[in-house]
Amino acid sequence: MEQCRKVKARKLVFPKGRYDFRPDRASEKYMYVSNNDESLKRIAFLLSGIENLEIDGQGSELIFHGFIAPFVLDHSKNITLKNFSMDWTRTFHSEGVILDVKDDSIDVFFSEKFPYRIENGTLVFIDSDKIVYPFGSWLEFDSKKRETAYQAQDYGTRQNIPAQEIGKGRVRLMRPKLKATVGNVFVFGAAHRLCPGITISDSIDTKITGVNIYHCGGMGVIAQRSRNIELDQVKVTPSPDSGRVVSITADATHFVNCTGKIIMSNCLFENQKDDATNIHGIYARVIKQLAPNEIEVKLVHPQQHGFDFIKPGIKLELVHGPSVITYGEVVVKSVLRLNKEFTRVVFKADLPKELVEGDAVASMDGYPEVNINHCIIRNNRARGILLGSRARMVIEDNTFHTPGAAILFEGDARYWYEQAGVRDCIIRRNVFDNCNFGVWGNSCIQVGSGIDKSCRANSRYNRGIVIEDNTFKIFDPRILNIYSVDGLIFRNNKIENSSSYPEQHKDAKAFEITDSDNVKIEEK
Repeated sequence: MEQCRKVKARKLVFPKGRYDFRPDRASEKYMYVSNNDESLKRIAFLLSGIENLEIDGQGSELIFHGFIAPFVLDHSKNITLKNFSMDWTRTFHSEGVILDVKDDSIDVFFSEKFPYRIENGTLVFIDSDKIVYPFGSWLEFDSKKRETAYQAQDYGTRQNIPAQEIGKGRVRLMRPKLKATVGNVFVFGAAHRLCPGITISDSIDTKITGVNIYHCGGMGVIAQRSRNIELDQVKVTPSPDSGRVVSITADATHFVNCTGKIIMSNCLFENQKDDATNIHGIYARVIKQLAPNEIEVKLVHPQQHGFDFIKPGIKLELVHGPSVITYGEVVVKSVLRLNKEFTRVVFKADLPKELVEGDAVASMDGYPEVNINHCIIRNNRARGILLGSRARMVIEDNTFHTPGAAILFEGDARYWYEQAGVRDCIIRRNVFDNCNFGVWGNSCIQVGSGIDKSCRANSRYNRGIVIEDNTFKIFDPRILNIYSVDGLIFRNNKIENSSSYPEQHKDAKAFEITDSDNVKIEEK
């Protein structure tokens, strides 16, 4: 990368083949990556301050060993990544076949792909160099359907679960009251998100095309504070030859405080351990008012620490924490960063009198226009896409088969501190194929904003939603569940009953609408 920068190279080409990357002599940088875990990262391709470069793998396999981040684009411009796949010799998660389930234990078989040892009576996953791969959750996958098992739930766990080896590759875990099916796959989720596949930070004009992300230890593509990002024919999927049921250990894609345009076309997002995408901003919590025009704010969620988005000259919205109602706008005069959590902000004018501790601030300095088209989203844990941009969002011609809500409107200023609230969102010509067979939603399209129930009658956080010309294939009657919405049209949609899963919630309403205005439902 240094040579590319030095000679201002326009293209870096890999003759087709296999290329192995190890952390030993990789570049090193301490990074705060939103919704992932901060750390000192070893990086294979550090594109820092590089402009006008295309990296073409020509169909190559990039194979990574250990704790290494493949690509980081940092303050770069006009970068294209194309025509390669990424995988690891040892995945950050582990998978075992369920052999037996008793009231107080479960027996699991691990192939040689997921090496382990029993240490002090507990299960520890390792690689060939004896490096430890911590796990933090258990989740059952259907071995035949290659998706999360019907109504399977996450089991949060620690490393100290009693375990004993009962044969080669066979481990008994002493955990009572587990629900699981013999023959299915038990996935031991990675405890941390340390090695995202492609990180895009403070960069402009990025295109990723023809890239297969078979695995990584975090999100597949994570972009923060960046402008204009296009993904075309990007596949997040388990390696075809691996036999794995999980592709990557977190979201397929994620976009935080981005601007310009986000376009995802002809992509496949399947079997990842979290959502297909989440597009949002960041709220910082007001800790105290120091002067009529000065406050101290905190980045609350640990995976947002170090996310510096407040700059002199930008406009911030002032938000009531429980209701996420915006009640003021202020322009930043100066910023003093105390540390990765706390920042002091001086504004050009005095703050409104209604400001109280516990309120929040977020950037109003631009939102991304979003188009997601001709994508397939299926077989992953959790939801499909989480929509939270206030610019125009168009979701069209996609296919969803998700265990939770296919489309979720979220945002809150109390836990994740993710700024959302759509203003112009069109959902059209999609197929919703038997969604909600898991536990991560209460309808196919859902509002899940963190608005206190006492505030929902007054808050209108999401606005301007049109749902038209879609096909809903359902075994669960719950199609739409919304609250605190102003302006929603549901029209010309086709609803087909299905028997693909056991019927549930048969007495539930198809449309659950509360505390909302200007909602029009047209059923065929």
